Amino acid sequence: MKTIVNAAEKRCLPIFEKIDEIALHNTERVLSAFQKQRVASRHFAPTTGYGYDDVGRDTLERIFADLFGTQAAIVRPQIVSGTHALSVCLFGMLRPGDHLIYATGAPYDTLEDVIGVRGCPEGSLKEMGVTYSEVELDESGSLDLDAIRKAITPNTRLVAVQRSCGYCARRSLMPSDFKPLSDMLHNEFPHAYMMVDNCYGEFVCENEPSHFAADLCVGSLIKNPGGGLAPTGGYIVGSEALIERISYRLTAPGIGREVGSYAGSYQPFYQGLFMAPHVVAQAVKTAILAAAIFDGLGMNTIPRFDDVRSDIIQALELGAPEKLIAFCQGIQMASPIDSMALPEPWDMPGYQHQVIMAAGTFVSGASIELSADAPMREPYTVFLQGGLTYSHGKLALIQTLEHMAKKGCLQTQ
Repeated sequence: MKTIVNAAEKRCLPIFEKIDEIALHNTERVLSAFQKQRVASRHFAPTTGYGYDDVGRDTLERIFADLFGTQAAIVRPQIVSGTHALSVCLFGMLRPGDHLIYATGAPYDTLEDVIGVRGCPEGSLKEMGVTYSEVELDESGSLDLDAIRKAITPNTRLVAVQRSCGYCARRSLMPSDFKPLSDMLHNEFPHAYMMVDNCYGEFVCENEPSHFAADLCVGSLIKNPGGGLAPTGGYIVGSEALIERISYRLTAPGIGREVGSYAGSYQPFYQGLFMAPHVVAQAVKTAILAAAIFDGLGMNTIPRFDDVRSDIIQALELGAPEKLIAFCQGIQMASPIDSMALPEPWDMPGYQHQVIMAAGTFVSGASIELSADAPMREPYTVFLQGGLTYSHGKLALIQTLEHMAKKGCLQTQ
């Protein structure tokens, strides 16, 4: 298996040089933001109670706004996941009678109950009186501006787009891909705003969707921007007016961002953000190597190993449930935490199909650490992401191939 992996690695080396250039650029941006905000050890101090004048919290939010080129930000450990951050945005922006469009087709599975895609779950946007529609990407995998234009009504308040592929075998959108949509909304439909689900995409490119006039960008700190150190949390960046509006859903009307304490140290959030460009580069290299390996084995990979990337996710079409299970088990067995566990498909809350997940991570569920997951549905595509170090990613892929071969799920000749 080492021979297979080493041969694939040689195909990737020229691409790795570009990934290192992006990491250097983004590290310089992060360093500049830290210096601009004069970060010091006092910013790591915990707070309790209401958290008024929490300098660690407020400074971290200014750094995020600076990095994303926006006026304001919400960055809080109280946000429990990317889905939660997106929900805060949706409920903060939308009111009864408003209309929501998802312009990249169906949203990520965990948002379906939030929106009320099927039925009318208690507490959903649908129950609140928000209407919803979807617009698919066009045949080239790009935003279909004509179809979006036709779907917009006078009541459309928010057009949501998902940067990553999620559980779909499509290309992920580049930050610049959002510019035509933002221009159309600002020029033709000023009553409608664009929200980008930015999960898995931060620091993969030299810019973010907000640098191309996206009104809101949303993500999780246990993914890319936490650098593998943030223990929890999420972020929302955008204009001052929109962030203020959303903050009233985060806490309460009239209170907004002024409160919110954290009794743990802020150091992991700052240090994780500083490490994030480097860690993301390690994850991207791991994904590229995986694509090269399985491409060499004759399997369909999205993206291909030499494609330009916009997120850390690598889709590998394995074609059979037993191959999918063996792959995830191999990743788990090659993990530093819970390597003795063998994942099996299960009915995970928020998902429409059984899901199998491998995540032997230091931070529970952290997708920036090496993990793999998939819904148990045809064509049995596994989604690999993360890797705090490329060295671990390479070793894990070797061990995963060995496990798949042992289970009779891999033909190498």
